[in-house]
Amino acid sequence: MAVTAAMVKELREKTGAGMMDCKKALVESNGNMEDAIDWLKKKGLSSAGKKSDRIAAEGTVAVEIEPDFKKATMAEVNAETDFVAKNELFQNFAKNTVKHIHDNKPADIEALNASQIEGQSFEEYVKSNIATIGENMVVRRFEIIETADNEVVNGYIHMGGKIGVLVSAKFDKAENKEAVTDFLKQLAMHIAALKPQILSYKEFDADFVAKETEGIAKSIEKENEELKRLGKPLKNVPDYISKLQLTDEVMKEVEEKIKEELKAEGKPEKIWDRILPGKLERYIADNTLLDQQMCLLDQFYALDDKKTVSQVVEEKSKALGDNIEITKFVRYELGEGIEKKDDDFAAEVAAQLG
Repeated sequence: MAVTAAMVKELREKTGAGMMDCKKALVESNGNMEDAIDWLKKKGLSSAGKKSDRIAAEGTVAVEIEPDFKKATMAEVNAETDFVAKNELFQNFAKNTVKHIHDNKPADIEALNASQIEGQSFEEYVKSNIATIGENMVVRRFEIIETADNEVVNGYIHMGGKIGVLVSAKFDKAENKEAVTDFLKQLAMHIAALKPQILSYKEFDADFVAKETEGIAKSIEKENEELKRLGKPLKNVPDYISKLQLTDEVMKEVEEKIKEELKAEGKPEKIWDRILPGKLERYIADNTLLDQQMCLLDQFYALDDKKTVSQVVEEKSKALGDNIEITKFVRYELGEGIEKKDDDFAAEVAAQLG
């Protein structure tokens, strides 16, 4: 009996199995729907559809980097439990997935699902692996970074796949490629630890900064109430929270105020030039809390917290006689933003036995 598309569709809707598996089941069963359902059950494929409704918030972040560091891909691949995430079958699935994305460059998840892998659509490939592994699995997101001339990308995986980072930079001298690539690995470690969200304060919207200024000030004031109660030193309540607010006019006023303070302290005017830079730097550090929290270049570097990332990049450039510029970074943290379901394991077992 000829197997039609309508029959495959019906079997798929009844079992949740993959399209290619449904077609094979109907062929093996000579078109008999009930026999095809039994065939799928025996193969363990009819449950894949049901598993796809479960929340997958565990898993791994996987990275694929070209040996010449010109292209890199990162993907978050989710499973339901940490136990399965550590399973070799799942790890191979994640590894094959990021390699497939890296090689085929799909535009988005929809294009990924429609792409071909091992003679089937990627969507079918996922369902087949769900049936084999026994848990729902989802490719949640991915990012591909391809670099231009005199640009490289490197990455870092933290805590066995809990956090992944890609970061790219451009530079002028080809002979510095290896040194810049190694530096990017260190910077990727910083990004993994410090969680920046954007590259620079220049990307901020002024309205967003204004709202955050009030919130941060109130938060510090509230914290100071507790510190005062405990008899501990109070934290400085900043005038500003971002370099976006530190205009030339603002900094001129700050400089004049510092000079007045130095004069009041009786410091000789001839030494003010030696004192002013440090005082201004301290003011900027105290009044850029939002930048330090969210902006990579304005964070204090994890490997040398006396310097910002921007200063470290500048120092690295000088040491190499080059001009290094960080162009992009991407940071994935496994399961971030996914609302995890608090399962009652005993109830689930009872339901399955019922």
